[in-house]
Amino acid sequence: MAELGLVEDLNIQVSWLYYMEGKTQEDISKALGLSRSKVLRILASSRQNSTVQISIATDFSRCVELERSLENSMGLERAVVIPNSPNSETEYDDLGVALGSYVNGILEDKMSIGLGWGRTLSTSLAEIEYREQKDLKVISMLGGLTRVNRQNLSEFAWRVADRLSAQGYLMAVPVLAPDIRTRDALFSHAGINEIVEASKSLDLAVVTAGDLSPYSTVSQLSILEREDIASLQAAGAVGHVLFHFIDANGRVIDHPINDRVMAIDPRELGATRKIVLASGGWRKYDVVRAAVKLLKPHVLVTDESVAERLVAEAKQ
Repeated sequence: MAELGLVEDLNIQVSWLYYMEGKTQEDISKALGLSRSKVLRILASSRQNSTVQISIATDFSRCVELERSLENSMGLERAVVIPNSPNSETEYDDLGVALGSYVNGILEDKMSIGLGWGRTLSTSLAEIEYREQKDLKVISMLGGLTRVNRQNLSEFAWRVADRLSAQGYLMAVPVLAPDIRTRDALFSHAGINEIVEASKSLDLAVVTAGDLSPYSTVSQLSILEREDIASLQAAGAVGHVLFHFIDANGRVIDHPINDRVMAIDPRELGATRKIVLASGGWRKYDVVRAAVKLLKPHVLVTDESVAERLVAEAKQ
């Protein structure tokens, strides 16, 4: 019983530091000598077992109204709209919580799940419960990063597979090959080809859309040089889905960068039973709009500002 009390005290301490004192997960990890994954697990379990009960003072009626409007105007199976975040640093966390909560509620045995990666997807991880799903396959739909800081966003797929005790299929190559010849050679590898084929008939695909601003993942992690980003923009790119760069109409542009991408072509996801697109923030309206045109998702997870503009455009 004493040991149980210590566990409860630790859970309360972590929750207090995070929710009441505004400490980051990294701050708590250092202060209490815990791994960051341990902190994430405690925060997730504290929400589930009611250690933490969040009371929302904001009126969510506008978000609910926008959800119904998006579903009706865009033919979506489900729209999830969160309030605008007053802090751009937390918008990914807020979207991630909404995404993770949604995905956590639709998981079933024997599913094949294709995953992208990015900050929104990575922050959704804490909302996905540890469980043992039967005959579940988790497939990484794009290559990884060769240079990371603090958290490797491209580890998302195998972390989800670990939480669900699932069989993981990882695209163990860099997201960008040095040239088209190398890319073609890598895609001919039996293991990579297996992922490509499996991605053509998924039960669930979860992806995000990335922009090309200085605050984007491609810029912040120096995945592309400034000259490359400028060249993509000059060719009409507004952002990317599964690292395929697209224009405002959702078309994959003709550009040398796209010829080097080690990822599933988003145009090949048409047979997927359910596509979930999660992306938001005022900078991302253009690419979210384009990604919707490209993917025709069944579910859209976004924020109030993007939702309002999508609904307004649909009414024109």
